[in-house]
Amino acid sequence: MDFLLVALVFAAFSLAFANGANDNFKAVATVYGSGMFDYVASRNFATVAQVTGSLASVALADRLLKAFSGKGLVPDALVADPIFLVAVGLGAATTVLVATRVGLPISTTHALVGGLAGAGLGLAPTQLSWSALGGSYFAPLAISPILAVAIAGLLYPVAHHAKALIGLPARRLARLRGAPLMASSIADGHLLDPDGVCSALEVGSSAGGGALHPGSIAEVRVQWAVERLHVISAFSLGFARGLNDTPKVLALLVAAGWSGLDPRISLLAVALAMAAGGFLRARRVAETLSHGITEISRGQGLVANAISSGLVIGASLLGSPVSTTHVSTGALFGIGAWNDRTDWRTVGAIVGSWLGTLPLAAVLAWTVASLLAGLE
Repeated sequence: MDFLLVALVFAAFSLAFANGANDNFKAVATVYGSGMFDYVASRNFATVAQVTGSLASVALADRLLKAFSGKGLVPDALVADPIFLVAVGLGAATTVLVATRVGLPISTTHALVGGLAGAGLGLAPTQLSWSALGGSYFAPLAISPILAVAIAGLLYPVAHHAKALIGLPARRLARLRGAPLMASSIADGHLLDPDGVCSALEVGSSAGGGALHPGSIAEVRVQWAVERLHVISAFSLGFARGLNDTPKVLALLVAAGWSGLDPRISLLAVALAMAAGGFLRARRVAETLSHGITEISRGQGLVANAISSGLVIGASLLGSPVSTTHVSTGALFGIGAWNDRTDWRTVGAIVGSWLGTLPLAAVLAWTVASLLAGLE
């Protein structure tokens, strides 16, 4: 088998693995962070949702498959060049793997765009379409997190005040000796049991913390409804992530005309590589997203996931290359703006990693493209 074909397959599946490791857990970060599921259950749930979305991308995301082939950004002759595609894949995969290692959630989409630009500059420096890079690729990536922050910042206080208007009190989920408890009355960091005995506790801890919503509307318990809608929203976001990201990775193989397998089997292989990355290497990013940004309640998690999945699914159907990372994390930022338990140092580190993703991937892809071109 030709060396470049082997390198291309390796680059594509390395990118798929890196994508899963960095991105899969984003769908369930609020479920894990609010204490609904433990880490293992959250990881397994995210894997199922991602694979389902990946398989659906065959029918629903063909525009993204075309967008991430590089057509319109670089000359058509370059799009099918294995050197170009290997450079794009390795540049993006290396960038995402480095971020995953240090626990920072970055955008595979951003890394791919950087890879496309860097490889294009390395092989055809005068023929890169800067207008296409800015309008078709960079603009959706820049706008989507701003939209997520703005929508979350607007919807969360509306939902919070609506809850108060209909008379639903919020109670904190407390933790006594490591076990989650529903506090019927909390005063000065102590739990008052029915006999009036005070016990020291942690209120709103990251493991099982967050507001609970007792009461009912039309005989439906609000907490029951919030929790189930939260789980549904997490699955929806995981589905959206698989739908949006799988075609971007598969585009590397399609652009090269790799037809060693039926395209549906190729898609399944990419989906499984993404699942493997999320299953084996998601822990550090999971902790950053779930516990490092802000303490989040189950109702807040529901709002964040609903916003994220709606934006990502809509963008996938339109063929816009938005980042699930930027959208889902942006929604957490928007809620965190109303939350006095947000760690803004972590927020700053994440935003800094976002700014560095595209140039790092571009430099790595340019380096790989230049080295491979020099060997020919």
